[in-house]
Amino acid sequence: MAVIAVYSVKGGVGKTTLAVDMAWRSAALSGHSTLLWDLDPQGGAGWLLGLPDRAESDAASIFRKDSKPSDLIVPSRYPGLAVLQADDSMRSLPATLARIGKRKRMARTAAALSDDYERIVIDCPPALNEISEQVFAAADLLIVPLPPSPLSARALPMIQAEILANHPRHPPILPVLSMFDARRKLHRDVLSGFAAGWPVIPMASAIEQTAARRAPLGTFAAASDVNARLQKLWDGIEAKLTMQASLGQASLSS
Repeated sequence: MAVIAVYSVKGGVGKTTLAVDMAWRSAALSGHSTLLWDLDPQGGAGWLLGLPDRAESDAASIFRKDSKPSDLIVPSRYPGLAVLQADDSMRSLPATLARIGKRKRMARTAAALSDDYERIVIDCPPALNEISEQVFAAADLLIVPLPPSPLSARALPMIQAEILANHPRHPPILPVLSMFDARRKLHRDVLSGFAAGWPVIPMASAIEQTAARRAPLGTFAAASDVNARLQKLWDGIEAKLTMQASLGQASLSS
């Protein structure tokens, strides 16, 4: 089982859309039993998959010792993809986790789900707080979407410093330049300042259509350039996770 977290300190950068897309590719194209875990109180992940909002406000109860995750998880209309939706209870979750005082509660909760899911994709709230601390401890890979702006060059080192300060053995961090428009000089200038080889997801009408259709992009725009880029991103993630798993097995056998 591997945990992939999609995280940003800023909203409006395509974080939720990317989390939903990666979860769908994990299930539909890689054949993994996959859980999309929404920790953002806005609840956009389930909504983008066409699910109705949760009627109850108890999603945060999954962190209780006596919780039954199966009571909170719902199937999506896509085989192999289940969703743990967010609700208003997530707004008080940072205070709840701080009161519990156990930095690996989320990691243990994720481990308890490993019998049912091969991949867990987490849509994180855009904040540095107790939730993000828990995510950094639980994730095997951290995807950080960054808009093409000069502020992004400042945001990534801040995130890296925060993680390193509290998690010396932190998960690998994969920056993704999102909402890129090659027609804009500022975007091209920002791209030239980023490390070569970072994934770039362009601004595209097909991505906007994911909200209008409430469906993953690959289900209606499979022939598009942006779908090819998203698939390349997912293939890279799969390769990274496979390599990590191999290294982990090698260390256990040595």
